[in-house]
Amino acid sequence: MNNEEKILNLLEKVYIDLQETKLDLKETKQDLKEVKKTVLHIENDHGQKLSALFDGYKQNSDKLDRIEAEVSKHEEIILRRIR
Repeated sequence: MNNEEKILNLLEKVYIDLQETKLDLKETKQDLKEVKKTVLHIENDHGQKLSALFDGYKQNSDKLDRIEAEVSKHEEIILRRIR
């Protein structure tokens, strides 16, 4: 095998390696797109759930405030009757 054949063989190996790397990169890009899509779906889904939880928390807080105000009124009435 002469030098020219060795160089051609080496170039062929490099070319094959580059093609495999290119294919791997293409697969990696596709995987990344799928991961991005999944992350966006999770963020959207969890965002909606968190929003619902905060709405529920706000409603409970408002209800507790109303109950506290009502109890405070009754306490005042009871204290007036005791005095």
